[in-house]
Amino acid sequence: MTGFTTLLGKELLRFWKVGVQTVLAPVLTSLLYLLIFSHVLEGRVSFHGVAYTSFLAPGLVMMAVLQNSFANTSSSLIQSKITGNIVFVLLPPLSHWEMFWAYVLASMARGLVVGLGVLAVTSWFAEVHLASPLWVVVFAVMGSAILGTIGLIAGLWADKFDQIAAFQNFLIMPATFLSGVFYSVHSLPPFWQSVSHLNPFFYMVDGFRYGFFGVSDVAPAISLSVIALTLGVSGATAVRLLRIGYKLRY
Repeated sequence: MTGFTTLLGKELLRFWKVGVQTVLAPVLTSLLYLLIFSHVLEGRVSFHGVAYTSFLAPGLVMMAVLQNSFANTSSSLIQSKITGNIVFVLLPPLSHWEMFWAYVLASMARGLVVGLGVLAVTSWFAEVHLASPLWVVVFAVMGSAILGTIGLIAGLWADKFDQIAAFQNFLIMPATFLSGVFYSVHSLPPFWQSVSHLNPFFYMVDGFRYGFFGVSDVAPAISLSVIALTLGVSGATAVRLLRIGYKLRY
């Protein structure tokens, strides 16, 4: 397990050494979202009787967790591939499972650290209660794991930074913004409600929010089933790509 722990430690230090960029900046961005949207929409949007600022805070926490989990693995792999230092990961006798868990666990750590930071800051401006802490932990951990694996897939697929940027701007960002972070899907027309239910990110945000308020747009058991299936598919895909050395062994 020495190789696994070394790679995991390297990935943890990689984002922690630049914590202002990787941790503090996302926390500040989320705080700005909270202040701006709550100022504009407070009293105009309701969610099962929950004040809009309180409704918004968990969504922002989950959005930060998801986006930063994706950013950690995808940026690490593409930087290693472009600079050529990926060879130092491939030369040691690391199994594809060790590589998978080292990258994904480090991405989960970054996502959860940022999420805790956002929660700590937003709790000063919004009244947040934990109705079911276990659901909060489960959805945060599984959501960060899913985006860590998707980031791994994106990092393996991409050959340059432009491709990673396109993956994030045209897939990850729209999926997170259209997942119900800023609104309840019940406020949408029936057609767009149906479209929202095709977005797995919606179930991550909705299940996570259930842990705070005890109410949700979809039953938490259904959300858990959807994200468990998503994690299984994305995880199996990432492990398969690592096992065959996709775009790593030329």
